[in-house]
Amino acid sequence: MLTKRIIACLDVHAGRVVKGVQFVDIVDAGDPAELAARHAREGADEIVLLDITATHEGRATLLDTVRRAARELFVPFCVGGGIRSARDAEQVFDAGADKVSVNSAALAYPALITAIGSSFGAQAVVVAIDARRDPAAADPIRDAQVLVQGGRKVTGRRVVEWACEAEQRGAGEILLTSMDSDGTRAGFDCELTAAVSQAVSIPVIASGGAGTVAHFTDVFTRGKADAALAASIFHFGVTSSRVLKAELAQAGIPMRIPC
Repeated sequence: MLTKRIIACLDVHAGRVVKGVQFVDIVDAGDPAELAARHAREGADEIVLLDITATHEGRATLLDTVRRAARELFVPFCVGGGIRSARDAEQVFDAGADKVSVNSAALAYPALITAIGSSFGAQAVVVAIDARRDPAAADPIRDAQVLVQGGRKVTGRRVVEWACEAEQRGAGEILLTSMDSDGTRAGFDCELTAAVSQAVSIPVIASGGAGTVAHFTDVFTRGKADAALAASIFHFGVTSSRVLKAELAQAGIPMRIPC
């Protein structure tokens, strides 16, 4: 059985790691390079760094921040935010990333997924989807909406159909963030995660709502996720990846346990 992955996320604004609730009420969490190194030492399988205001501010990814973090890492490193072309992706790879995450630009220009994948391989392309349920919809899961620009703009696209298109265009993974659950520590959106996981054949990373071991167990079983991403529980010392993975292994979830 394939092991499940635990991923630590660094949301970066103005060169600092920040964390909020449902993309607002932002607080400072520390230095990206220091936190990246700490989370890797503590057993994270991967690190994701998202420059969360690059797209909204119309600028490129903070490459110096990527370089500083990459120098500290010995686990796979994914970077997103402000990547609008294969050339942008190349610069991020040159700065030390192993994967890139594309979100708003991929919605605006879906051929970007193919362009990056054809140059660097599908395994290097993660399509991030910021999702919000529509409480007025007859089917809140089927009609869940894709948002872009850091959750500021509704696109009119449905989450599951966009995930399927992203796979067809060459994405290697889907990073699915529930905006309804983000930062709440109340649990992942397992129903929406399962809907996406069952619709695509590529790995799905669940994001938004991590708070307890039970939440991770749920998203790996009911949510059918291949990986789960968390931020605040790691940044603020609620647990570490090593402790979390040991507890998940005891619960029967296949994990790669670091020495």
